[in-house]
Amino acid sequence: MNEVLRPEPDAVPVTAPGNAPQMQPLPRDPLTERRRSLSPLNRRRLANFRANRRGYWSALIFALLFVVSLFAELIANDRPIVMQYKGEWLFPVLVDYPDEKFGGFLAQTDYRAPETRQEIEANGWVLWPPIPYSYNTFMSDLPTPSPSPPTWTLSDDQCRPVAERAGKKVEGRELGCRDIEWHWLGTDNASRDVLARVIYGFRISVLFGLVLASLSSVIGVVAGAVQGYFGGWTDLIFQRVIEIWSAIPTLYLIIIMSAFLVPSFFTLLAILTLFAWTALVGVVRAEFLRARNFEYVRAARALGLSNIRIMTRHLLPNAMVATLTFLPFILNGSITTLTSLDFLGFGLPPGSPSLGELLAQGKDNINAPWLGLTGFFVVAAMLSLLVFAGEAVRDAFDPRKTFG
Repeated sequence: MNEVLRPEPDAVPVTAPGNAPQMQPLPRDPLTERRRSLSPLNRRRLANFRANRRGYWSALIFALLFVVSLFAELIANDRPIVMQYKGEWLFPVLVDYPDEKFGGFLAQTDYRAPETRQEIEANGWVLWPPIPYSYNTFMSDLPTPSPSPPTWTLSDDQCRPVAERAGKKVEGRELGCRDIEWHWLGTDNASRDVLARVIYGFRISVLFGLVLASLSSVIGVVAGAVQGYFGGWTDLIFQRVIEIWSAIPTLYLIIIMSAFLVPSFFTLLAILTLFAWTALVGVVRAEFLRARNFEYVRAARALGLSNIRIMTRHLLPNAMVATLTFLPFILNGSITTLTSLDFLGFGLPPGSPSLGELLAQGKDNINAPWLGLTGFFVVAAMLSLLVFAGEAVRDAFDPRKTFG
């Protein structure tokens, strides 16, 4: 049976001794208040979205992973989060302190240097992130040559020399892997921690995808709305322009422009936005063509409302249903585009944390399977979560979809 939305009482009868029953208001629940503020249609959509358990939990997991990745500097960093040195509170993760402060002479403080660590521990204490490496931290002492496998796959005999060189001493047992800093997913061919690069790479991939999907959607919605509402020659000319524009090979253009421009986050974003906006034009155009001659639109014209007001207040809300349904899949395609360009070497600048670059390293280092496997499973899991979430959004806006 379908879920029945019943109104919830605002108060309950309370009978005091010797008095007539009185109504006592119930305590307010913020979640209940938000659900009451929704229209019956949006409440049904929310119920349909939550009824798709796979998509609902996929959206929650993806959102949680993205929020966690926003604090990557507090999770994986070669700088301490907070420290107390000679009675002074310091926050190296936020502030660049000169090396002279800790008795050094370098231009930039290396908190991982043995002498710096000894100086800080002798005059205070330090709190390190769970992963004491950033995405670009170079490991100078590893149990095996780079790329080095995950530490949990190594033997104590392989880890012992590293612990001895670090000056570790433990009474009653021999040194082993437990006495060195671990690399849970190993290191890449440049002696950088793979797990740290995955965390930073996930964040930059999702941010790039969100910005690209948002910009292209805004441009595509505006173009489709103008085409569908005015029709005629406007629609005909726009369609021919879009056909020609879509036929331009984006990859070749990026390769050509990379020879003149330094590749960067914003350069790629600008180039890809020029071609990604056509994805939603057809959907929005069809909705506006269908609804522009409805009775309520004719009535709005008769009342003297401007075209802009009719398009934004009366037609756009109907077109946004189809647009929101496609958004998770557009985000999926945006992330895939960046990953593909990084894999081919035409994406972000060299050294940037990138899932595509990790996949390329896995291709070039067949003897280090943890590189390719890590990149594959991270990308596959990320895109699968987005696809499942997109299916749930599609079910939420489908008027024919009901759940028992």
